[in-house]
Amino acid sequence: MDTEDAEGTEEFLLPRSRLANERLHAVIPGGAHTYAKGDDQYPENLAPVISHGRGAHVWDIDGNRYIEYGSGLRSVSLGHAHPRVTEAVRREIDRGSNFVRPSIVEAEAAERFLATVPTAEMVKFAKNGSDATTAAVRLARAVTGRRRVAVCGDHPFFSVDDWFIGTTPMSAGVPAETNELTVAFPYGDLAATEEILTRYQDEVACLILEPATHTEPPPGYLAGLRRLADRHGCVLIFDEMITGFRWSEAGAQGLYGVVPDLSTFGKALGNGFAVSTLAGRRDLMERGGLRHSGDRVFLLSTTHGAETHSLAAAMAVQTTYAEEGITARLHALGERLAAGVREAAAGMGVGDHIVVRGRASNLVFATLDENRQPSQHYRTLFLRRLLAGGVLAPSFVVSSALGDADIDRTVDVVAQACAVYRKALDAGDPTPWLGGRPVKPVFRRLA
Repeated sequence: MDTEDAEGTEEFLLPRSRLANERLHAVIPGGAHTYAKGDDQYPENLAPVISHGRGAHVWDIDGNRYIEYGSGLRSVSLGHAHPRVTEAVRREIDRGSNFVRPSIVEAEAAERFLATVPTAEMVKFAKNGSDATTAAVRLARAVTGRRRVAVCGDHPFFSVDDWFIGTTPMSAGVPAETNELTVAFPYGDLAATEEILTRYQDEVACLILEPATHTEPPPGYLAGLRRLADRHGCVLIFDEMITGFRWSEAGAQGLYGVVPDLSTFGKALGNGFAVSTLAGRRDLMERGGLRHSGDRVFLLSTTHGAETHSLAAAMAVQTTYAEEGITARLHALGERLAAGVREAAAGMGVGDHIVVRGRASNLVFATLDENRQPSQHYRTLFLRRLLAGGVLAPSFVVSSALGDADIDRTVDVVAQACAVYRKALDAGDPTPWLGGRPVKPVFRRLA
């Protein structure tokens, strides 16, 4: 940290992380097991490789400590190594984690989840969100006898499986005939959605969407979707991977009072441990079971889906949310952070260029250029300054482990970054402040 950049400010170097990233790329395609964690998402040579984390902080292998946001791609909502969760996990690990028959923990975890999300009647556990959403789509196709899937085109990700990946710029390897079976509808526009359902009359098996993301659903929108699904005979699926727990303990469906046919949960459910769920109406879910007379649906069948320690983590998370008011705390922390960032940006004259969006428990930020258009170059500048100030923030999604001092420190670092942002805007060119190539979008056709 003793060198100077082109503008005379202190440079931030990560030599050990840089070497470790080379090791990662040598043995792991993309250098990470999730594309959103790739070093292309960070300024050149400033992608820290993590040593460990505790609470709202992580340490990289260069010895730097960061205040971390969006932990585990939003999955670690209680903070790293939460004592209540890790203790529950330790108890189960000492008792064995995987058997030739179901563990009683499976019944306990299912009953606990259904008590937390009372709009669902049955639940099945898995390890990742993609398996759960694909199981929901398969079930919808089976019960309707239809082939087409309608996805919300305004939402960024649903699954690693072909029915969704074929709709992205990274569609290599997905047959064109598979792509043709997925159609998109716009969020918040009931008329456009009905037009699609009418165009493909009796062909659409399901509507799948995140019930809310960076904007609140328009009044009556979710209820309107419910009516459209009923009228056209298709299954309504809520992807609650992110909204689950962060919007309310019962998800967005519990907050907005609209009941989907099927819903999927993950992310915050295990506080970093691998667990996801498919939940929904008994008559639909039972089609993947043994107590019906129809054709069997291969719903979810995973060797590790019911590992006892992950289910114990999920139960501990639900208990912590309920007893400690975690959802309310996430909103309070997010509101404090959003207000601070907006004030800092406005104070530096970039309030129209660094824009905080989303529900307080799920904040993201946009970096806009001189013409107020989204800019990867300005995002690079902003991330670079945050990292140098000890803030690791691909988003501003909070965890309950953050304290007021963490928020205040973050706002201070944001203010410093905004000062540089203003210089770049005045110059009309952020390039001198990038330190290398700009960060890149996750979904793109070429590497």
